[in-house]
Amino acid sequence: MVNRTFIILTLLWAFILTANSQNTFKKELSVGGSFGMGVSSVSFTPRVQTNQLLGVHLGFTGRWITEKNLGLILELNFAQEGWDEKFDMQTNEAGELVDHQYTRRINYIDIPFLTHIYFGGKRLRFFINLGPKIGYAISENTTENVGDLMPPPNNSEANTAQRYIKVQHKFAWGICGGPGIELRTGIGNFLLEGRYYYGLGDIFNSRKGDAFSKSSSQVILGKLTYLLPL
Repeated sequence: MVNRTFIILTLLWAFILTANSQNTFKKELSVGGSFGMGVSSVSFTPRVQTNQLLGVHLGFTGRWITEKNLGLILELNFAQEGWDEKFDMQTNEAGELVDHQYTRRINYIDIPFLTHIYFGGKRLRFFINLGPKIGYAISENTTENVGDLMPPPNNSEANTAQRYIKVQHKFAWGICGGPGIELRTGIGNFLLEGRYYYGLGDIFNSRKGDAFSKSSSQVILGKLTYLLPL
């Protein structure tokens, strides 16, 4: 009888604690902005030797924490991606060393849809964001001094075609995510985050007979976000 009473009281106490924890949790909607810097590259097949390209990332962020330790994030960003081609040092007709350069910068409007998983207390939290991202290329520009290395326009040879083909697939999509830390203050929440993006689409055509069978973007990004709870 005593054991049964103890079990009943224990279950009742657990129920009360669970109910109280559910009652104390409040859903939270926050909006704000972010600024970050990223390094990007394009993975080509056949391979093209490239360096990382530095670019700006900035935009608007909305976050809805729907339950304890879990929320959703929607962003609207301007992002600079692309690649910086790597060249071996060469000599010109006069025997002088020439440092060739070719950089393609692609400007995107992108929209990540992220799951937000967080742990921690009222002031300091650790989190992981993960989800898909779509984007659209709105412009592109190049910086180069490789006129003597450029092939004729009908040349589809890999390792040179990437220098004159414009972006053929403006729509981009892939997955992104990474860890971060959040400081919650009386004037808003500050989030410092690292993020990696892996493109699942190609920027150039990849049919049989095209120069590349793969031309997908990768980005490593560090960003600071400010969110104001509503």
